Amino acid sequence: MDEKVLHHIGKIELHCHLDGSLSLEMIRKLAKLSRVPVPASDSALRKLVTAPPESENLMDYLKTFDFIRPLLQTQEALEMAAYDVVAQAAAENVRYIEVRFAPDQSTDQGLTVAEATNAVIAGLHRGMSQFDIIARALVCGMRQLPVGTTERMFEQTAPLLSHGLVGGDFAGNEGAFPPVAIQPAIKRAQQLGVPLTLHAGECHEPANIEKGLQLGIKRIGHVTAIYDQPALIHQFVNAGATAELCLTSNLQTKAARSLKEFPYRALHDAGVKITINTDNRTVSNTTLTREYWLFIQNFGVTIADLLTFNHTAVDASFCTETQKAVLHARLEKDYQRYL
Repeated sequence: MDEKVLHHIGKIELHCHLDGSLSLEMIRKLAKLSRVPVPASDSALRKLVTAPPESENLMDYLKTFDFIRPLLQTQEALEMAAYDVVAQAAAENVRYIEVRFAPDQSTDQGLTVAEATNAVIAGLHRGMSQFDIIARALVCGMRQLPVGTTERMFEQTAPLLSHGLVGGDFAGNEGAFPPVAIQPAIKRAQQLGVPLTLHAGECHEPANIEKGLQLGIKRIGHVTAIYDQPALIHQFVNAGATAELCLTSNLQTKAARSLKEFPYRALHDAGVKITINTDNRTVSNTTLTREYWLFIQNFGVTIADLLTFNHTAVDASFCTETQKAVLHARLEKDYQRYL
């Protein structure tokens, strides 16, 4: 098995942020559209949009997104950005991707939450019309915003469910805004019938994972702090929850200060449902192919394991049961020659 094989096989991605995954070429186009100056060289531009190796924590990592926010303030820009992420994923044979973004972050120049969300959905649809991929959107509530703002965001976007939007998420400063602080917004999203995933355990706070499970959330992004919590891992298994693992970004943010603190082995040995994801393709300078290769190199993951993880991702996805059946069959065909 080598990276060429890993590039070729089908993949499913559940945890990919729009604003953290734009290609340098697209960033230049969006900067020109927004009249924002950018460095002439790609190396200098990459430094602006890629997390530094010396990141000390999650908040240090998140500073990288400040450069991108002004570029995503029009419907045209959001449509272009969503198309770009779909094109990148399709180029490495991702069969299904859920692209998450925070519509409230794109209202600085007057866009409504619904307009921003529709623009992203339009970009995903344009990508699907040109590439062999299914792409869906997740809307993120930003933890640092007033809870009422996030509740309204879900109320304004819920009508788009089944029209390209398939679910929601909560992202941002987990340390300062744990699940209990955003619980009213979580409850409101659930009342509206919005399927949810949740960032938790990315800031050395295992209690946030436990609270997410208690609130009935069955997909948890990162779950890094669970690595040395056997009782919580047992609870995770019993809840039937799925882990969205993001190795490169966890090492960058020091969510895992070393491979020993990354939870893969503990989760795998306990029978937790596992998926592999990029988190932020550009900010973490990675691809899904590269993430697979890192899991193989560092944890001895096999091609059979990857097939299992992808089937797990399909099961945990927020797409329709009909689409899931198609994706399961396609994965079997994709992996057949390598097993």
